[in-house]
Amino acid sequence: MDAATPVVELKQITKRFPGIVANDSISIKLHKGEIHALLGENGAGKSTLMNILFGLYQPDEGTIEIGGKPVQIDSPNKAIDLGIGMVHQHFKLVQPFTVTENIVLGSEPRKGLKINYKKAAAEVQRLSEQYGLQVNPNAKIEDISVGMQQRVEIIKTLYRGADILIFDEPTAVLTPQEITELLDIMKRLVAEGKSIILITHKLKEIMQIADTVTIIRRGQVIDTVKTSETTPNELAEKMVGRRVSFKVDKQLAQPGQTVLEMNNVISKNKDGINVLNELNLQVKAGEILGIAGVDGNGQSELIEALTGLRKVDGGSIRLLGQEVANQPPRKISEAGVSHIPEDRHKHGLVLDFSMSENMVLETYYQAPYSKNGFLNKDAIEKQAKSLIEKFDVRTPDIHTKARALSGGNQQKAIIAREIDKNPDLLIAAQPTRGLDVGAIEFVQKQLIAQRDQGKAVLLISFELDEIMNVSDRIAVIYEGKIVGEVLPEETNDQELGLMMAGSAVKKGVENG
Repeated sequence: MDAATPVVELKQITKRFPGIVANDSISIKLHKGEIHALLGENGAGKSTLMNILFGLYQPDEGTIEIGGKPVQIDSPNKAIDLGIGMVHQHFKLVQPFTVTENIVLGSEPRKGLKINYKKAAAEVQRLSEQYGLQVNPNAKIEDISVGMQQRVEIIKTLYRGADILIFDEPTAVLTPQEITELLDIMKRLVAEGKSIILITHKLKEIMQIADTVTIIRRGQVIDTVKTSETTPNELAEKMVGRRVSFKVDKQLAQPGQTVLEMNNVISKNKDGINVLNELNLQVKAGEILGIAGVDGNGQSELIEALTGLRKVDGGSIRLLGQEVANQPPRKISEAGVSHIPEDRHKHGLVLDFSMSENMVLETYYQAPYSKNGFLNKDAIEKQAKSLIEKFDVRTPDIHTKARALSGGNQQKAIIAREIDKNPDLLIAAQPTRGLDVGAIEFVQKQLIAQRDQGKAVLLISFELDEIMNVSDRIAVIYEGKIVGEVLPEETNDQELGLMMAGSAVKKGVENG
């Protein structure tokens, strides 16, 4: 193979699913030592294309060449044999197993009849050091951070001899610091002769790391450009087919009465340690309070306590003056709380239910969807059609299972359902995680529209840009406690970063 021959070439790849052409005659070339980004909205066909390259799907038309030779990739094992590895958006790890056990699973080195874990751990350590991954081979997956779990997935591909690595939305679950570290890891990988395909819709990262970018829209290639010869605005426009605003357009907040008040809230984990540590918080009608913090500092526990999914061991949680701590989730929902959960697959949707069923998950037992214990299918379907249309959820029809939709459309469906409940308090946890610029703009506009209608909005996000742009006030959470409050216009990333690390405290922001 000479230097000009691409390490991977996809030629005229077409893939159809019932009611949709996911990939429409797509052609892409990846060269050795290159980072090639695939940019597109959710549902544009990026992941489908890479699942074809990794052998999870078969193309209906088109061919794949590796090193200039046509190949048939009919399974992930074949892809691995050809030196292709994939780091999936949702990790494929066994939680109670160690790092080493996960990495060698299915290709364990043996010593006689026994698995030679000592040899395996040494190889994991060697790869970890070679690529600067700093992974502990003996740690259990359930005890390490999300960022570290992703590194385990990277070593898993390297252990199997991958020279071509596919990263599917790798930064969707990472903190700002972990994103920086991952981009450095990618640079080291290509410096060592690896080639990377990066599926993403984060323009900032593409401009930082990619050499080339192919833009896909509605299953078709719009353009392939060098990042050195383009701009984020140009890429965004090509991606969504219209101009996109990166600035959040909003008026000054007009805060009203206090909707949510948390006083000295304590919640313990199974070991008796405070995961919420005398937490105090207020959200008023007509404002967005953003919670900033590094992942693992009590954000999930705060949401669980507010929605009735976690026991509160001390303090009070009041909604419009009414105590709701330790109430059942349905009671809290009926009291006027809507919740866009951080994990849409685990807590937002029943993936094997149809879209119409998912649209009434919290209201199916109420009129008009239910009468005398029987569901009213017509009313449910009418509601689903109305919400899907209003919120531009792209689905073949309302009977399609939720798991068949792209991440962005799943998120739009959840937001449609939660906003339609007309809540007093809207809790939005990572509402734009894994979404493209067009969908992010849509979600943020919806949150601001809710605020402007006099709702209290609690926004929890690891995206500092989002916290700064969308919030009216910012509260910083550290080790289960609110350690400071600031106004977005009076702070910056550096100050917030210090507070998020627990090394600075700022109090006393008045609202209203």
